[in-house]
Amino acid sequence: MKDTSQLTRRGFVAAAAMLAAGSVFALSGCGSTTTSSSSSTGAAASSTGSGTASSGAKTNLRFVTGGESGTYYAFGSVIAQHATNNTNLNITAASSGGSQANVQELQDGTAELGFCQSDVMTYAYEGINLFDGDPITDVFSVLGALYQEQVQIVTCDSSITSVADLKGKNVSIGAAGSGVYFNAMDVLNAYGLSESDITPTYQSFGDSADSLRDGQIDAAFITAGAPTTAITDLSTSKQAYLIPIDDEHLQKLLDSSPYYSEATIAAGTYNGQDSDVKTVGVDAVILVSNSVSEDDVYALTKDIFDNAPDLVENHAKYAEVSDEKGASITTVPYHPGAAKYFAEKGYDVTGDGSAKASSRADSKADSSKD
Repeated sequence: MKDTSQLTRRGFVAAAAMLAAGSVFALSGCGSTTTSSSSSTGAAASSTGSGTASSGAKTNLRFVTGGESGTYYAFGSVIAQHATNNTNLNITAASSGGSQANVQELQDGTAELGFCQSDVMTYAYEGINLFDGDPITDVFSVLGALYQEQVQIVTCDSSITSVADLKGKNVSIGAAGSGVYFNAMDVLNAYGLSESDITPTYQSFGDSADSLRDGQIDAAFITAGAPTTAITDLSTSKQAYLIPIDDEHLQKLLDSSPYYSEATIAAGTYNGQDSDVKTVGVDAVILVSNSVSEDDVYALTKDIFDNAPDLVENHAKYAEVSDEKGASITTVPYHPGAAKYFAEKGYDVTGDGSAKASSRADSKADSSKD
């Protein structure tokens, strides 16, 4: 029997602990200490117009994140709690179905803030893929990009060493209609595989981890900032491996899908991981409803980016938050409140995508990879 306390070169046992439960769930009671006329739900915040709160009152905002076993929920809960404690905002973080569902909640007016993968955000704005033929251009805008999300391909089968080995296997490719689904399709297509070449299962991060643990599936795609809770939990009970994307197919993927960037899950990211794992990534972006006032978005943007260096102990992803990363989106407009903040930091994010990219090209040319 294998000693699961030791790892092969590709194996790892994730040891990173996520949030303490108390700090996450404490968010649910925030609204009771603010305004007497509104609850702390996103719907109630919408009824107040999401504008700047009057003197002595806080603006209630609902922040939809992701599944409870993912980075969005954990990090979003910390962001919401800190802003609630330190600004004129009362933000409630809520679990959700992920990127596509979050865009739809912004469109429906049931949330004012939402995490979203940068590729899914672009799909929505341009009306492609998940939002084919139905562009959403007047509902949301960008607060900022926070960190890179790696496409992590996880297996508990040591014989699966390449994406090519997934042919004929039972593979979880994300919840139906999720951004993870399109990430999986893009990676498989780069290897000449399609959905029909695998036995697809459509599961959330947590369900994918459970199915891997129980031997019901052979591999799973999980797009989230590493480390993420689903993989951490899986690895405490069963040896798991990350499947790398080799250089040839990685370049093919970058050429066909330019919204990706090269990503490396560095050795040591997980306990016992003794080598780098190469893959691709997208950015985790906070979207904001256009109904939220400039002052409120400015306050939240400032709270996140100004305080990031001092909050790494609260959540590890703060270490990846920077003004440069925050101002890097070129496909969707920034909210005026966020644009005001980044202008103070020397970044002009008020033009169209191509103009923004051009204006920062020289300053970014020699910068290190995100």
